[in-house]
Amino acid sequence: MEGEMRNLITVWLSAFASLSYCYIIDKITPKALSIRLFAILPTICLLLILPLNLHSIIVSGFTIFFLVCLTNLKLLLFAFDKGPLSPHHPPLNFPHFIAIACFPIKIIQQKSTKNGHKSSPNFASQFLLLIAILPIYINKENVHQNVILFLYCIYVYIILDLYLHMVQDLVKFLIGVKLEPNFNKPHLSTSLQDFWGRRWNVMVSDILRSAAYNPIRSISSRLIGEKWAKYPAILATFFVSGLIHELQLYYYGREKPRWDVMCFFLLHGICVNIEIALKSNFKGKWRQGLPRMVAASLVVVFTVVTASWLFIPGMLRNGVDVKVRNEVIGFKEYVEGYYKALYLCFQQVW
Repeated sequence: MEGEMRNLITVWLSAFASLSYCYIIDKITPKALSIRLFAILPTICLLLILPLNLHSIIVSGFTIFFLVCLTNLKLLLFAFDKGPLSPHHPPLNFPHFIAIACFPIKIIQQKSTKNGHKSSPNFASQFLLLIAILPIYINKENVHQNVILFLYCIYVYIILDLYLHMVQDLVKFLIGVKLEPNFNKPHLSTSLQDFWGRRWNVMVSDILRSAAYNPIRSISSRLIGEKWAKYPAILATFFVSGLIHELQLYYYGREKPRWDVMCFFLLHGICVNIEIALKSNFKGKWRQGLPRMVAASLVVVFTVVTASWLFIPGMLRNGVDVKVRNEVIGFKEYVEGYYKALYLCFQQVW
C-alpha cells in the first residue's frame, strides 16, 4: 500500500506538471489548430500512460476517471479552442485552469439560483443507507442476486455523489470559487433525456455535449438535414460515454473489454432517441401525459433494471468488488499498523 501511495503521488505530480506545460503553451504558441494540437498531444499520451503505474482499484479508480477520461477530453476540446479550458473573459488564471482540467467541476461565473451545497441531512441519510447496505453485502451469499445488483446501483450513486462533492469542497477551499453541483436530484427525472442531460453527473454531460454531441450534430445536419441531425449525435454521445467506461474497466483489470457496459449506454442512447421522436410527434399531448411522479418512477425503474442487467455486472467483472473489499481490509490493516508503530515510537521517546 505504501508503494501504491507513492505511485499515486507521482502520477498526480506528473499530471500537474504536464497541465502546467499546456497552460504555458497556450500563452506562447499561435492559436492555429495544428500547432496547438501537436503541442498538447504529448500530454494526452502521458495521461493515458500514467495510471498504468497504479494497480489498486481504490487508489486508481477516480484518478483514471479524472485524468484519462475527463482531462483528455477537455484537452482535446482545448486544442480546438472549445470546452471549459478555452479562453474566458476574463481568462482563466493558473489555479483555475489546473482545477478545471483535473476535476469534474464548473465554476459559477455569475449569480446563480442553483444551490451548490448539499444539506447535512442528505449527507446523513446517504451514510446511513451505506451502513444499512453493508450487512447485506457481507452476507450476499444468502441474498438473491437481483437484490444485490439493485443495492449496487444505490451504492454506485451514493459513492459517486459523496466523492465528487468532497472533491468540490476541496477545490472550493483551495481556490475559493463557487461551483455548480454535479447531481441535480436524478431520482426526480421525468424522462431519460432529463436524466442524462440535466440531472446525472452534469459536468460530464457538458463535456460530452461539447466533445461529441455538438460536432456530430453539425456534421449530420449537413448530411441528413437539421431535423434528423440530433439522432446520430445522441447515439454518438452515448457511444463515447460507453467507450470511456470500457476504458476505465480496462485499467482496472487489464483485460479485453466485453462491451456489456457499452451495450448499456447504446441501449439508453436508442431509448433517448425514441423518446425524443415521440415527443416531436405528440408535442402538446406529451406534456399532458403521465403525472410527474409516475414518469419519474418509470425512469428510475428503467435505469435501475437496465443497470442491473448490463452496467453493474460489467463493472463487477473480474471480481472487482472482491478486490475492492480486500483492498479496504488491507488499507485498514496498514493504517492500524502505522498508528501502532507511531504509538510504540512515542513510548520509546518518552
